[in-house]
Amino acid sequence: MFSRRDMLAATAAGGLVTAATMTTANATPVKSDITFGNPNDPPQGAINARNPRSVIDPGPQNPAIRDQFPGAFSPPATDTGSMPLSWASFNNAPRRIQNGGWARQVTQDSFAVADTISGVNMRLTAGGIREMHWHQFAEWAYMTYGTCRITVLDELGRPYIADVKEGDLWYFPAGLPHSLQGLGPDGCEFVICFDEGKASEFTTLLVSEWFTHTPPDILADNFGVPAETFQDIPLRDLYIFQGKLPGDLAADREAVSGRGAPPHPFTFSLGSGAPARETKGGTVHIADSRNFTVSTTVAAALVTVHPGGLREMHWHPNADEWQYWIKGKGQMTVFNTGPNAVTMDFNAGDVGYVKKNLGHYIKNTGDTDLQFLEVFRSSYFADVSLSDWITRTPPAMVAQHLNVSEATIAKFPKNKPEIMPV
Repeated sequence: MFSRRDMLAATAAGGLVTAATMTTANATPVKSDITFGNPNDPPQGAINARNPRSVIDPGPQNPAIRDQFPGAFSPPATDTGSMPLSWASFNNAPRRIQNGGWARQVTQDSFAVADTISGVNMRLTAGGIREMHWHQFAEWAYMTYGTCRITVLDELGRPYIADVKEGDLWYFPAGLPHSLQGLGPDGCEFVICFDEGKASEFTTLLVSEWFTHTPPDILADNFGVPAETFQDIPLRDLYIFQGKLPGDLAADREAVSGRGAPPHPFTFSLGSGAPARETKGGTVHIADSRNFTVSTTVAAALVTVHPGGLREMHWHPNADEWQYWIKGKGQMTVFNTGPNAVTMDFNAGDVGYVKKNLGHYIKNTGDTDLQFLEVFRSSYFADVSLSDWITRTPPAMVAQHLNVSEATIAKFPKNKPEIMPV
């Protein structure tokens, strides 16, 4: 039987066994300098491998996939048990390609754990139009590339038209009709979140379909024109189609003016605003109903972690966390009762999910900045920091739990660093 001091904790930087050291059938385990870390008895993982061949996978296997997930192929020694998969990706989601752009989605149908939010990744060419439509769910979106013109009408008939760029958001409450169009020089790309895990981008209420499935005489009565006016309407939905580039923003706004503007803008600049938190390790930008007033059902944080940095150990008491990984690479461990602790690796275009109240952290495992979105079905952003809890509990109490001195506890970071190092 191993003693706790004999156990070896694998880390993202250098574990007992990593994917890098296990890519051939002749690879052998590499031991960490850390000499403790796994309280399980018996221990789980490669720490048991006195025989190096115990960790070899002769196949069959797909190295291209295996090597993307070193945390799964050779978990840290502190991992234990199992949980529903916290990883999905737009990279392997089928694209619905049209003349004017494409869309792909990750919903609860393919990502079972994600029951509060579904995600869509969409590209529109310059002039490409996502046709006029509305949803039964609220739509929140983040621009990752290019520029886009959005139009929306509120419930009092007040139009809102704006151009959004990389780093900007929009939010459309459920039921409000809207459209999207890519602008020059190369259109746009963005990620959409619906505040319902089963919501599908491919089952929206489309203006073209309503016209097609309404008798011509009803259309004539409704719009006060002859029925023949509608003889050439599309017989199939347009969904995404190539259109002409729109004119000047001011001209479009003037063309629909007359009822005044909605009281709160439907867009928000997240990426270019001042961060809510900034440390040596990175930055956190937050958008929720407190600064993006119209966004009453979705809150979000844009997190940037510099190389070697850590999104600190924490949990969210108010909502599940849906993640979109924008750039870089990282590793996330999720902790649950049981105990269960599972580590997964993420890259650009991936989607993560953490249930409410489950502890987790994210480590930048690359040599460039890691950036990802944390999205919540909530009106406000909230998290509980482990270090904040530890340092705001009487030191004598904490010392008895951790078997460390009060002097050591006094060195722990205070005031919710969010990103380490501070």
